[in-house]
Amino acid sequence: MKIATPDDDAVLANLTVLVLEDEMMVAMLLEEMLADLGCNVVGPVATVDSALALVDERAIDVALLDVNLSYGQSGYKVAEALSARRIPFAFVTGYGAGTLNPDYRNRPTLQKPFHLSALTDALVRMAANKV
Repeated sequence: MKIATPDDDAVLANLTVLVLEDEMMVAMLLEEMLADLGCNVVGPVATVDSALALVDERAIDVALLDVNLSYGQSGYKVAEALSARRIPFAFVTGYGAGTLNPDYRNRPTLQKPFHLSALTDALVRMAANKV
């Protein structure tokens, strides 16, 4: 478990994070965790269309994408849009990285449930463009 450092705090301060998550309790927890880290949350949104609209409308530094959404949707279409704009993202899933589409298995993945330290590490790495 990594402990956040003052340098991490500086990186995370005012980082704008898009959250795509369809489970309300998980979305609320993510929003709270991100706010505690000093991040600005865009969303959370629960649908691909809502996320794509925000990608087009807002300045986003990084994104957290649920893989499996309601009604058979997945976060992959949003991942494509973010990749085209060179915006770092991580997947948030209950299934693990091995179940991701092979094109995205190299992306950071937070397996639900996760600790604040794992979220912090993923955000710092994405903000530093190390992923």
